[in-house]
Amino acid sequence: MKFPMSETNPMKVYGLPKTVATEFRLLSKPCSVIRDVTLKVLGKLDAASKKSSFHSRMVLTGSSGCGKSYTLIQGVEYAAANNWLVFYFPYVINTVNSSTSYIYDPRTRTYLQPAYASQTLQNFVTVNSQLIQKLKVSDDVPIEGRATIPKGAPLADLIAVGAKDQNSAPVVLSALLEILGKQTEYPVLLAIDDFQALYCKTSYKDPRFSMIKSYHLSMPRLLLEYASGKKSFARGAVLGALSTANTTFSVPVELQESLKLNHGTTSPYIKRSQELISYAEGLTNVPVPETLGVPEAASLFDVWMKDKAISHDSGDELFMSKYSEAGGNPRDFVWKGLLVTMAS
Repeated sequence: MKFPMSETNPMKVYGLPKTVATEFRLLSKPCSVIRDVTLKVLGKLDAASKKSSFHSRMVLTGSSGCGKSYTLIQGVEYAAANNWLVFYFPYVINTVNSSTSYIYDPRTRTYLQPAYASQTLQNFVTVNSQLIQKLKVSDDVPIEGRATIPKGAPLADLIAVGAKDQNSAPVVLSALLEILGKQTEYPVLLAIDDFQALYCKTSYKDPRFSMIKSYHLSMPRLLLEYASGKKSFARGAVLGALSTANTTFSVPVELQESLKLNHGTTSPYIKRSQELISYAEGLTNVPVPETLGVPEAASLFDVWMKDKAISHDSGDELFMSKYSEAGGNPRDFVWKGLLVTMAS
């Protein structure tokens, strides 16, 4: 299935994980293969479009290279094509790795991340520009140093304030999510790759050089509130994907136990954070199969062959040899199989 790459496409505006972006640059047009797990996730999104996101907080899990990020992207594209309001965070690690500015807010006693919040607003309005034209501000939104955005004002007016003024962006983003949570015109998707990073120790330091916890940073805290169900959308879903690529932000024990990933092997003597346990409560594990089925792998092989990445005289023998070498792992099948063939 080819992805439409318009100026408002979520992948083009929000960005992509590095590996996926590289593959798309090698292909003439970005595309992906529909798998059984894809249909499962899309079915869950269809069901979620009619109810509160509290009941649809899902996390894609599985081994490295099994296709979690691709499945998440397919969910994002499906939602955008079916009139969902879409937030997509392809590298949420950037909210905890000390790569964006932060400032302490004594009012909320958290560390605000104004630049990241402003960029999120800009991306959101670009992707969802047509849908938000019909939405209004549901309550007065006071903004420090600026006039209050009155109830009934166009939602685009509120977003524009935070998109243009970084200092106002954290307050505007929080208010925007509250408004979207109350409206029932459109379902809302909050899609988060590197999902486990929200539950990890951050690289940010306070003035005493102590490590700042993720839930004391405005962006991770905001996302955690919706992932945990402390806040929710009247219609919509939260869909995350775990990543194993960055070992600095590996899956913490609290999240492992919530998603039942540890199979009882975690020591009871490991210290657990009650705050993180509460933020991980109620998440649903959606396993992504470790291997491609033969028909799925054959479709993937066909995509690369038709795109002239592989010689047209390549046949079943090459396909089966590369599939076997990769052990059916999707990433290895492409990177250590098909791309190696193309390079040679």
